[in-house]
Amino acid sequence: MVTKTEESKLQELETQVENGGGGAWEYLSLVRKLKLRRSDKVLKHGLTILNDPKKRSNLGPDEWTLYEQVAIAALDCQSLEVAKDCIKVLQKKFPDSKRVGRLEAMLLEAKGSWAEAEKAYSSLLEENPLDQAISMRRVAMAKARGDILGAIDWLNKYLEIFMADHDAWRELAEIYVSLQMYKQAAFCYEELILSQPMIPLHHLAYADVLYTIGGLENLQTAKKYYASTIELTGGKNTRALYGICLCTSAIGLLTKGKNSEDKEIARLAAAALEKDYKQSSSDKVSLLGSALKSLKL
Repeated sequence: MVTKTEESKLQELETQVENGGGGAWEYLSLVRKLKLRRSDKVLKHGLTILNDPKKRSNLGPDEWTLYEQVAIAALDCQSLEVAKDCIKVLQKKFPDSKRVGRLEAMLLEAKGSWAEAEKAYSSLLEENPLDQAISMRRVAMAKARGDILGAIDWLNKYLEIFMADHDAWRELAEIYVSLQMYKQAAFCYEELILSQPMIPLHHLAYADVLYTIGGLENLQTAKKYYASTIELTGGKNTRALYGICLCTSAIGLLTKGKNSEDKEIARLAAAALEKDYKQSSSDKVSLLGSALKSLKL
């Protein structure tokens, strides 16, 4: 995750570079370090350096890193000729590089030559089955083609090998949610919570899925995870507070209002919501009041 300090530094450098104040290489290096995809900016400022022989030679070995970074940015921006030129330079310098081979396959993918790209990726994976970047390119390609079930298949195969890849678990969960496959999504979020128990967004997403599935047991568990989200965020998560109210209302309907403890927790959540709205969105307090009243807490 990008820290506030890193985000502030990046924004400062971006403003400086955009206004002609120099620091393009520092900006590009930070974008790469933080694993961000500011593709339009990278393409613009990267080409400024690559097209200037003096600036380019000053980079030393980092010149080839920049060529790769600009090639990927060009693919993102559909500047395929620029990407092709960058890849040609890298091919000449590193003729047998698998890393350059991946860029060649990505160029085929960007052109819509799916069969050729798939063949290239398969060939690269035969030589190195543990290449995570190439495995994830197959997932991206399946999604680009609209083959969502294919993307699910590739992600599951990928996660059999790289079980600790949190981003892949989250991506798979989001795909399952989009297909209303909520039980499968719940499993993914359980894996994320086990491996990253202090990330509140995992708790919140898991609670949302369980609430959507419904049923008394799922609602009670959802309520617990909304509560853990509130605890992890210091009571600052409006969605989780409202989730407590929604779960309490739904549980009340199923149990015919027998659990008074549930209602007390919901009243506390509702009070926190009202306080939050008065401070940040005072014009919507009456709307919130109507919504909470309809839940019959």
